[in-house]
Order: sequence, then C-alpha cells, then structure tokens
Amino acid sequence: MIGGQPQDIIFTSGGTESNNLVIHSVLQHFHKAHTSEGDAAERRLLGEGAMPHFITCTVEHDSIRLPLEHLVEEQVAAVTFVPVSKVNGQAEADDILAAIRPATCLVTIMLANNETGVIMPIPELGRRVAALNQQRVASGLPRILLHTDAAQALGKRRVDVRDLGVDFLTIVGHKLYGPRIGALYVRGLGERTPLYPMLFGGGQERGFRPGTENTPMIAGLGKAAELVTENCEAYEAHMRAVRDYLEARLVAEFNKKIHFNSQFPGTERLPNTCNFSIRGPQLQGRLVLAQCRTLLASVGAACHSDQGDRPSPVLLSCGIPADVARNALRLSVGRSTTQAEVDLVVQDLKQAVARLEGQA
Repeated sequence: MIGGQPQDIIFTSGGTESNNLVIHSVLQHFHKAHTSEGDAAERRLLGEGAMPHFITCTVEHDSIRLPLEHLVEEQVAAVTFVPVSKVNGQAEADDILAAIRPATCLVTIMLANNETGVIMPIPELGRRVAALNQQRVASGLPRILLHTDAAQALGKRRVDVRDLGVDFLTIVGHKLYGPRIGALYVRGLGERTPLYPMLFGGGQERGFRPGTENTPMIAGLGKAAELVTENCEAYEAHMRAVRDYLEARLVAEFNKKIHFNSQFPGTERLPNTCNFSIRGPQLQGRLVLAQCRTLLASVGAACHSDQGDRPSPVLLSCGIPADVARNALRLSVGRSTTQAEVDLVVQDLKQAVARLEGQA
C-alpha cells in the first residue's frame, strides 16, 4: 500500500501513538548523540547542552502539536510552527527550509490536512531535505529526519514512501475502512532510522513496541491495506466525482452564500473532503447541524470538538475570516456515497437554513 518493506512496519494502537513514538524517538536519539556515547565532532559544532529543534506547521493534528508544545513547556526542545500559506493552504517547502537550524533534528508535516483536505508538498520537501542532509553530514552536522502523518491521505490517493522521501510515515486503520489500530513506517528501522520504545515489556514488535499484539485488528488492517492497493484509483475517482457533484449542488442551492474553505487555486486536495460555510449571521455550523434531520457531519476535526462556537484554528491559519470559519461545515464522501444521498443532504441543509433564517 505504501511501497515500503514489511520489516519497516511497527504496529501501534493508532495514529496518536505512532506520532508520539516518532517525536519521542527523535528526542532520545538527539540526546544520545550529544552525550559521551555520541559524536564528539557533532557536539562541538552544536555546542554543549544544545537543545534539539523540531519543525512542524500550524495546521497539524493535536497528536503532533500537543507533544511538541509539551517539550517546549518542559524546556527540553525548541519548536518552530511554520504558518501555512493563506494563498494555497500549504506549509511551503521554502518556509520550512528557512526555519532549519544546526540543531534541527525532525521535520514533521502531515501529508494531507484533515479539515481542508489540502495536500502538502511532501515529495518536494523530501528531495530538498535529502539534498540538505548531504551538506550537513559533510560538515559534521546531524541528519534531519522527515516524518509525515499520512492518516488522512491513505485510502484516498496513492501513497508511496519512495516518492515522498520520508523516514517515518503514520498509518491509521479506521481512516481507510479498517479497524481502529495504527502502524508506523520507519525507513531502515533500527539501522538507517532510529526508533526508541516508549514502553518496555515482553519484547513484541522486536522490542520497539512491546505489548501483546492485537492480532485480529492487525489482520483487519492488512485486509484494508490490500483493498486499497487493489482499488485505490477507483475509490479516488468515485469520491472525487461525488464530492464535485456535492459542491455543484451547494452552489446551485445557495449561490453566493456559499464559501468553499478548502478550495485554493492550484492546490491539490483530497477527493473526499468538502469544507464550506453558508454565509449568514445566524448560520454557525453547529446551529445548522442541529437543525438537520438527515445529515450527520462535523464543523471541523473531532479533536477540536470541545471548542463550541469558536472558529477552527486550522481555517483561521489558512486565512479564512473568523465570521466565515465560524459557519464552517466539513462533509466527507465515501466509497459508497451516491448522488442521490447528496441530493438528500443538500435538501436537508436548505431546510435547516430556512428554519434558522425564519427564526431571526
């Protein structure tokens, strides 16, 4: 499914654990390299007591953002949160490379955003970090590792770690119609790319992630991956066609009141994601959904479901005005979604909006 080797896969409980395991491992590796066990030349170049530096962007999942913020609070690492472009919604490679320091040890950028569906330029980033690493190694600086959280992209578009050029890639089962289990791809696990366990116990998963394996869930993830490998293009084409039909129907019903929050000129996005707002002072996303009789959807990411009427930080980072972002709805189509179901949903939204506007 991802073009890697079987020996480079570690099974985890989910995406949150996989992401935390990457951050933990890179932090441990940096400290190990800068103790008496490590490279003396590297220590001289970075200075004694150098603090590891991580780079990410402002629209990452909480399982990346919160662990990195915790490291900053504990004063054990420095982190740069690169803003995404308000023109294309992407974390641009130029901005990421401009943030690199001598002590930079990890760049972690999601493959596709979970709220907007915007595809990040990971292949370009992989090529440029690889070229930079050649210069860094030649000058005695540590190699920068590259991680992408591919949870949202897998099952919706082809993903190949060789094209991406990443050292770590996070896999989440339920995002590709599999069970709620995760995995982590590590290029050249334990040899080329370091991995340090967060748990210690029975030695399962070669000691990198001990604990009795959940065999049925792993088998289910394997079957889901097999189906993606065989059918990805068909899944992608179907979802794109239905999503595009949805957006055309929204325009037809709501005309200029519709604002698409996930459409950026010249930027690729996932085929299933439609993030939009229906403009109006009483049409906050939460209120619209409460009036719907058929539609089940969200106003943003599940990990931000405690934010009430506050607009999505992801949309604000992408330059969406606060009054528009507050009205946002995120609809996702699936492998079996039909145009008839889209028609039902759009009619449901139309009636919900009419009820809210009638109350004003």
